[in-house]
Amino acid sequence: GVKTEPQSLAQTVIGPNEKHVIFSDDHKQNFLDAIRKKAQPISPITAAVHAETMCQQSAIAMQLQRKLRWDPKAERFIDDEQANRMLSRAIRAPWSYTI
Repeated sequence: GVKTEPQSLAQTVIGPNEKHVIFSDDHKQNFLDAIRKKAQPISPITAAVHAETMCQQSAIAMQLQRKLRWDPKAERFIDDEQANRMLSRAIRAPWSYTI
């Protein structure tokens, strides 16, 4: 089931002229279709990146067992170098990061 806040939201009917959430039961096929049509997929990569970033932030906060503050523009934790070091790992030569 779906839980909403307020509960009455679950019975709300979305009208034909209101915004609807796009539905896909096959994201892989939607992605391939978007490539062929040179269109945006239902789940753009930016949404996936933001979701994964939140997962990583949560994992780091749980490992450090404290609250952290995030700067979304810099994509770094604010005033917490220990947490920032956990955002990536050291890589071996000859590989390197390029920005």
